[in-house]
Amino acid sequence: MEEIEFILYVSDQKKSTDFYEQLLQKKPSLNVPGMTEFELGHCLKLGLMPENGIAKILQNKMPHPNKGSGIPRCELYFKVNEAEAYIARGIKLGGRMADEFKSRDWGDTVGYISDLDGHIIAFAEK
Repeated sequence: MEEIEFILYVSDQKKSTDFYEQLLQKKPSLNVPGMTEFELGHCLKLGLMPENGIAKILQNKMPHPNKGSGIPRCELYFKVNEAEAYIARGIKLGGRMADEFKSRDWGDTVGYISDLDGHIIAFAEK
């Protein structure tokens, strides 16, 4: 594989771009109508695509993504330094607390929030 990109379908591209830019403290590497991308690491990107954009591509062959808005549909799991600062920043930006920052039985200390569309974001430390 040369590159991996995970794409979240979002209700409002601008609001989600602003949320992730401030949350991750990164500028998008691409931000055009219909797609925003953030470089997360070597050959790894996070994309944000409007729900209506993917609905056009899928041409009614799948349910419209807005039918699942606010329902957790995926999880982004970030191992970071100062995970609690990311969690607090996410809440301040309009995300919601999903589960407190605490030690987990798999060895990480993790807290969970949701973004503006209900996607789950975990911030973890060893």
